[in-house]
Amino acid sequence: MNFADATPEEDAREIVRVAHEAGVNFFDTAGNYNGGESERALGRAIADLGQRHEFIVATKCHFPIGPGPNDRGNSRLHVIRACEDALRRLGTDYIDLYQLHRPVFDIPFDETLGAMDDLVRQGKVRYIGTSTHPAWKVMEGLMISDKKNLARFVSEQPPYNLLDRRVENELAPLCDAHGIGIIPYAPMAQGVLAGRYSSATNVPADSRAARKGGLYQGRVNDRGVEVGQKLAALAGGAGITPAQLALLWVKDQRAVTAPIFGPRTVGQLREALPMTEMSLTSDIRDACDDLVPPGSAVTNFHNGAAWLKQVLV
Repeated sequence: MNFADATPEEDAREIVRVAHEAGVNFFDTAGNYNGGESERALGRAIADLGQRHEFIVATKCHFPIGPGPNDRGNSRLHVIRACEDALRRLGTDYIDLYQLHRPVFDIPFDETLGAMDDLVRQGKVRYIGTSTHPAWKVMEGLMISDKKNLARFVSEQPPYNLLDRRVENELAPLCDAHGIGIIPYAPMAQGVLAGRYSSATNVPADSRAARKGGLYQGRVNDRGVEVGQKLAALAGGAGITPAQLALLWVKDQRAVTAPIFGPRTVGQLREALPMTEMSLTSDIRDACDDLVPPGSAVTNFHNGAAWLKQVLV
């Protein structure tokens, strides 16, 4: 999401190169990220390396990409059109994982799944998934796919970090039971769990909360910052950085395939990479549970999901 804003394309290409050389093969973007420039930058970075088959490229559709009524949503028209546009921007002839960025509730799921199934059968998409969907909606999709022999969801991409653990109540058990990989976003809570914030009001100038405000600013509060500072102390005692511990905690949770980390700089990427070879100890896991109990939340990282009515107090 940082590619083209605030990460220049030259730096984005270096991030992709360093990540690829370190064994990272999954790269996630979306058609609405920075007016499509994120997809274009990722596509050019992969083309530079000339190893398309070694990359798992994931993108998403749903959010507005133009002013028209058919430039958004999960209708058959938009799903197919958005996929064709994404293929052009990425400079590829197939998308490894095509995801519904958000659910809709006024279009039959059969229509959306039918369109995605057609894209799979045409070879334009390899696999399909969801992002920020409630557990019941994911289950509905699985039932429709089984009943009508359509392509089946293989992944769900929810917000998930130590500050907001609500996916553990229903979504994670569902995904675990039905073989759906969880690929969480915001594992470091926008840097709050990386020890970058000293207060909820005095945010770093280069942070997403400062640059974009809105729902990003709304995810930062005093309770979260306090947990972030305590996590930093835990990380120091374990001999790792707060960012590494935040990522490690998510990586080793139930049903998680891998956390999606959005480095803004190559330095941030290099700091995170050693985490892939680490494992969460039982002592650290218990200490994290003491900070924020399983299934609970101290900040709202679902504030971009209109379907969730719960308000944190």
